[in-house]
Amino acid sequence: MRRSIAGVCAATLLLLSPSGGHAADIVFKKADPADRGSATLRLSGPIKPGDAEAMKRILVRIAARPASSRSGPLATVELSSLGGDLYEGLKLGTLFRDHDVATVVRRSDICLSACALAFLGGTSSHEGPERSADHRLEIGARLGFHTFYLNAGATEGSRHQGFSEARGATAALVHYAADLGIEPKFVAAMMSKPPEELTYVNTTEDFLALKICPIGLERPPASLEEQALIVCNHSTGSTGPAAARQVRRLAPAQAKRYMLENIEENMSSLKVKGALFEQLASYSVMRVEKSIDHLYADLRAAGVRLPEIVGPVFEVSGYQIGGQDAQCFVSLAPDDPDRYAVAIRRPTKWSHPNWAAPKDCRGLYRHDKDAEINPSPQKGPAQLLARPLPRRDSAPASINSGL
Repeated sequence: MRRSIAGVCAATLLLLSPSGGHAADIVFKKADPADRGSATLRLSGPIKPGDAEAMKRILVRIAARPASSRSGPLATVELSSLGGDLYEGLKLGTLFRDHDVATVVRRSDICLSACALAFLGGTSSHEGPERSADHRLEIGARLGFHTFYLNAGATEGSRHQGFSEARGATAALVHYAADLGIEPKFVAAMMSKPPEELTYVNTTEDFLALKICPIGLERPPASLEEQALIVCNHSTGSTGPAAARQVRRLAPAQAKRYMLENIEENMSSLKVKGALFEQLASYSVMRVEKSIDHLYADLRAAGVRLPEIVGPVFEVSGYQIGGQDAQCFVSLAPDDPDRYAVAIRRPTKWSHPNWAAPKDCRGLYRHDKDAEINPSPQKGPAQLLARPLPRRDSAPASINSGL
């Protein structure tokens, strides 16, 4: 299939890279890559056939060197490329996934098309068939995708060939996205846009859909009450998010007593008796702050899904989960955006939230899903993509390497 792969060279490569350019450059940023797990590589320039094999040879050498056991990725690859060969981008991403290689795009870099696809393969570790995604984007970097671009000047026969290749490329992309756990709606949204329109990763929802952790994300300007509402709307995954008027702030001691009283009510309604019920129903226990603290800690240690108290506590009501009324309780640490705890109260039980933010960038849940946390550029490569390709009547139809 080498001829077919060559037939789907990226429009970004034709438009944004010098003709006849060399394959991507792969260099060590650290002089000595012998320390397994600490090697940092940089891949830059147009992505062309053979780049994945060159990268694999380097990774195999790193993995073969003696070193202490590692708990993180084998290496980290910084990416900076305007695109290139579609299939080579998929090969690189699969390589990163299989070899536990993390990926990152730095603030001053651009990663588009085939580069963006490769970026999504970044992985830190595997536990059985499950992988821990590890691809990070510094706020200010540009990461963009786009759909197929057919050469309008191709002959009818070559155009038919191009459409056939496009179907094959679409199948490869869908399979790749499924392997990486990327939400189908993100792929569908990109493929529904005009080919000259780059889709940049800029909103909170984009980061969450692609499991991308931002680097350098500032705290949201919203108040803690607003942040509590946003965290709960994310955590419930509710199609009908709560409103600001449904947020109630509770002092930590008040919140603990309130939640324990609710558990006592649940046990009473279910006619559950015993030592725990007696403590919860005891006036002397429930009116002494230290006793409440101990009881709350004991219940959490026993597995009752009450939230850890890390700061101010908020109750957000107005949710419907599984046809039942539900409330979200969240405790927010004021000085650490990644530190908060959430629990969901239903009529007869407490549970973990339906959805959880990525463990390494939990602060994303403090930003509204539509917030532009990494604004799209006003000018740049997107304008070049709008230019028509030069007419080549005898050339086969060409397709770009975006999604």
